[in-house]
Amino acid sequence: MPITQLREITPAARLENVRYAIRDLACIADEVARQGHKILPLNIGDPLNFDFQTPAHMIEAVHQAMRDGKNGYSPSSGIKEALDAIRGEAAHKGITNIQDVFVTSGVSETVDICLTALLNPGDNLLTPCPDYPLYSAVLAKIDIGLNPYYLNEEDGWQPDLDDLKKKITPRTRGIVLINPNNPTGSVCTRKMLEQIAELARQYNLIIFTDEIYDKLIIDDDARVAMAAVAPDVPVITFGGLSKNYLAPGWRIGWGIASGEASVIKPYLDGVNKLLRARLCANHPEQYAIKAALEGPQDHLVEVKRKLRSRRDLTMKWCAETSRVSCVAPRGAFYAYPSIDIPEGDDVFVTELIRQKHVMVVHGSGFGQRPGTKHFRIVFLPDEKTLTAAYSAIGDFIRERYA
Repeated sequence: MPITQLREITPAARLENVRYAIRDLACIADEVARQGHKILPLNIGDPLNFDFQTPAHMIEAVHQAMRDGKNGYSPSSGIKEALDAIRGEAAHKGITNIQDVFVTSGVSETVDICLTALLNPGDNLLTPCPDYPLYSAVLAKIDIGLNPYYLNEEDGWQPDLDDLKKKITPRTRGIVLINPNNPTGSVCTRKMLEQIAELARQYNLIIFTDEIYDKLIIDDDARVAMAAVAPDVPVITFGGLSKNYLAPGWRIGWGIASGEASVIKPYLDGVNKLLRARLCANHPEQYAIKAALEGPQDHLVEVKRKLRSRRDLTMKWCAETSRVSCVAPRGAFYAYPSIDIPEGDDVFVTELIRQKHVMVVHGSGFGQRPGTKHFRIVFLPDEKTLTAAYSAIGDFIRERYA
């Protein structure tokens, strides 16, 4: 029979804009590891890679659900006891006017579904700069161009309200807020949240507020939920078990939709259409939600104690190291130092892995103001590991930029 020459199968052109800097560095680290070097990882925000453990009562809740046969499909929005627990937790945070709650496969799926359900070709969405690269990746996947607004480093990485307002166009549909912020560790003030809510009212925008780190406020400062200050504004609050409850691999997230019913209901019909199309989130793991939100919270005291100590060690190193300065993070477990170097921060992190075997993430992978250079540190490791890593980074800076 004749032999037909097959041609190369190429991916969709829009994937050229998909980047995920946090994991894209892994190929360089793998190369260095194959040479026999141990990598000091300060790049991925997974607490379970370090001295943190998933609370035992959550594990038991999932185990019991599996033993009880909860291994088939769940309702598309999630099981009732999980949804009730999420609603109760939202009410405790002052979120009212709740119109819907749904459980997803991690907040990544919440973001994907919510953005896909909203945006048409030619629309845009305001995203923070720097931002968590999931948002730009999802927007690239659905062929929506970026419309980033700056965070102001001189103002503790609060949103630059003037820049945000300037970026609103007739095709802008919403605003993304990451609070506490990844990668900077900043926490929005109540006044800032109120000002953003007023912009949403003025321009008829929905707010997507990513609050996955909301219980990891390092210094126990007051923490205000975006939806609590704007019960009339359409808001989708993202939450989940990954960070606050130390279960990132379970991939359990959720969305809480609030605002005036008549305004948000048509959009939520679209969200639920996509929720039904993908069937459901992991069923047995959903039984950990009630256990997490309504059960013991003891682990948070120890987690925050460790983060406070490791944040303070990080800030001390930044203050003592030439060419480095850093706004102190107030939440999550990231620091985002500025670095004064004559080359790109992508070159800096790549050569740091190759020469000193320490992994951090370049600021350009998250976005930053032109003319600035940064790198993100994950300060989850124990103090001994952090001290060794910071010593190596300091040596690298002195040797390369003397």
